[in-house]
Amino acid sequence: MTVTASDFGFDPADPAFIADPYPVLAAMRASARAIQYPERDMWLLPHFADVHAALRHRALGRIYQHRFSDEEFGQPASGGAYPRWAESERWSLLNLEAPDHTRLRRLISSVFTARSVAALRAEVERISATHLAGALADQQFDLISGYAQPFSIAVICTLLGVPLDAAPQLLDWSHAIVKMYELQNTATERDIAEAAADEFIEYVRGLMEQRRRTPADDLISALVHLALTDDEIVGTVIVLLNAGHEATVNTLGNGMRAALLHPTEWHRLSTGQVPSATAVEEFIRWDAPLQMFERWVLDDGVELAGRHFRRGERIGMLFGSANRDSARFPDADSFDIGRGDTGHIGFGGGTHFCIGAPLARLELDVSLQKLVARAPGLQLVGEPSYQPYFVIRGLRELVVSP
Repeated sequence: MTVTASDFGFDPADPAFIADPYPVLAAMRASARAIQYPERDMWLLPHFADVHAALRHRALGRIYQHRFSDEEFGQPASGGAYPRWAESERWSLLNLEAPDHTRLRRLISSVFTARSVAALRAEVERISATHLAGALADQQFDLISGYAQPFSIAVICTLLGVPLDAAPQLLDWSHAIVKMYELQNTATERDIAEAAADEFIEYVRGLMEQRRRTPADDLISALVHLALTDDEIVGTVIVLLNAGHEATVNTLGNGMRAALLHPTEWHRLSTGQVPSATAVEEFIRWDAPLQMFERWVLDDGVELAGRHFRRGERIGMLFGSANRDSARFPDADSFDIGRGDTGHIGFGGGTHFCIGAPLARLELDVSLQKLVARAPGLQLVGEPSYQPYFVIRGLRELVVSP
């Protein structure tokens, strides 16, 4: 009898699994390198080495439409019941494959460089200080809604040139759209995501027209003067806005929960024994904000994770499991704030390595510096709980007391 993921307790609808998926993921690693997940018609890869290889395998793709029609690939028509959501995703760097990905990434990288991000540090520090001062004015506050979300969305809005008064609406759109990435979502959630994508697309198009008439010193102005179509610019802005704060917020929330649940580790950070930039890497590794990323098999005979895959099969790379693999990270289940291992799978890998990684690291570094400077005695108030989703892992709230 074939062993499947559910035999280990892999159940994204189970609150107990969401609260702590890592024992289940450990059991899966101990059992096999590729495990069937029939509910999604997918094979899950729980080991670091196999996920690392899959991220770099040329015969795997986030999409297949660059080589096959939906009919040729045995899939329903792209877009289906959610055409505006599909439109918002069509030119996302997360989804594209060569040659479009290569062309688009090269153009975007020309204006979204590590140097340009590093030049933002003073502004990021100012935004952080402003939002943290407001949060710390209360005897207790939610680190997620009271600091991380408004801070991170303000940073990405400033970089792109999006008015800050639009931040609450952007958050609502983003939270709605990313539900489409989950292994389980409701018809209502899908309908809300479709409506959010529609509104988001029209909003970005309006910003583009403004920048064409009145250029400014921001990323949208730079994008509209590159050799990109309007649809490509829309997709790029949406993915930068969504990915530019979702992962950062969840990394800070998950990481701070871990740090405050391990007082010795928080002490190492808050007393300066461990630099904040070093701690950031363990925040990303230990409780990954992105737990899974999917790939299609584009050719017959792909050998991966001890198995021969056929064209049309789908693979789920379990980032959170890979980051807890003791074959790659010694004492992997221990939260070691001074570990400083940058080889984790937190930003993907290969040609799809996250273009926003320098910005995410900068935001997290600055946030930790400000937190330890202003609130070294920070403590948890109550037990934080996670959002009821697996793929994008983040807390509902993280109430703390200075």
